[in-house]
Amino acid sequence: MQLEIFPDQMYLFREDSSRNMRRFYLMAVQRDLFGGASLIREWGRIGSSGQLRIDHHPDEGRAVDALADLVTAKRKRGYRLLHAPVLTGSMARAPKSQQSHPL
Repeated sequence: MQLEIFPDQMYLFREDSSRNMRRFYLMAVQRDLFGGASLIREWGRIGSSGQLRIDHHPDEGRAVDALADLVTAKRKRGYRLLHAPVLTGSMARAPKSQQSHPL
């Protein structure tokens, strides 16, 4: 599957059964009303609500660059990309019964 040149959303996950580790990392870029953009990040254990952080950037290009830098850093730490986008709108989440596994 070919990825977008400048993706505006990404979903990564990391699983290691020997360490009982099941983590997710969601990222999305959204424009704001003032010409800037925000990088919205949510992360935590798969099945939990996780933590949320919003970083404001002066334009969409810088927000997308920040997203790309984070994806690179997370992939070095063992996170894998989920190729089927699961985000719709603003970081939408599936019901708890469907969150047990991202695949």
